[in-house]
Amino acid sequence: MRLLITSLAFILIAAITNAQQPLLNPSVGVSNDSYIGFDRNDYPGDSVLPTLRKHFAFTGYWLNNPPGEQQNTWAGKRDILLRNNFGFLVLFNGRLEAEINKAQKSGTTPTALGQKDAASAIAAAEREHFPAHTILFLDQEEGGRLTAPQSAYLFAWTETIARSPYLPGAYVSGQPVPDAPGKKITTAQNIREEVAAKHLHPITLFIYQDACPPSNGCTLHPPDITAAGTPNIAAWQYAQSPRRPGITHACAKTYAPNGNCYAPNLPNLHLDLSVSPSPDPSQGR
Repeated sequence: MRLLITSLAFILIAAITNAQQPLLNPSVGVSNDSYIGFDRNDYPGDSVLPTLRKHFAFTGYWLNNPPGEQQNTWAGKRDILLRNNFGFLVLFNGRLEAEINKAQKSGTTPTALGQKDAASAIAAAEREHFPAHTILFLDQEEGGRLTAPQSAYLFAWTETIARSPYLPGAYVSGQPVPDAPGKKITTAQNIREEVAAKHLHPITLFIYQDACPPSNGCTLHPPDITAAGTPNIAAWQYAQSPRRPGITHACAKTYAPNGNCYAPNLPNLHLDLSVSPSPDPSQGR
């Protein structure tokens, strides 16, 4: 059953706090064609999928080791997620600038590294039986304007994906940061400017912007996706675990006291939350 965002919303909070879970303000509205999804570095487990599916239409799905992890526990889980009627945000963990620079010093250019990682992403997507035209999102963790090595790496990755059976996407910051005197930029804006200037293949964007506002925090009733500040995106990650205190003060009470965002009825399962106009943002079913 497809999950439409309902008119009720719940604060997602840890049971370890033994706090009562109150209702959020039901007057906040969202469009009727919005869908909520979750992502986390560790696979949540087969047994909790039916409970998660009551609240979420889609899930992030890692093709390689997620950030900071030594293994990928999502590998081989596509079939059971399909049986539970989840859509997908298919993710590939990209390189930090320090890694790109280290490889360059060892003789591997950012372009060559991006092409190599794209080939790994394509092979992993094929192993997981994702169909042709599935959008693969490169996880670009660092925000702001891309440096030259970051740009070379990212566009080598996306252009290689574009020449494969799959489609290129990127998970990038949609939060404005200082760029020049009196000016701000988001990574999403920077990427779109470079795509246009260099006549590159279009890149579908999944943005993170958990600042409150425009986000209203850890809730199953997020703002409309158009409030994210970046138009024409596949998905908006509006809540992260743990929250970033410097930009989430206005919605701090929607998170658990330890700063995490928890799934309803699963108090030990912290999540990041996203909203999308599609129940399958990667078109990966």
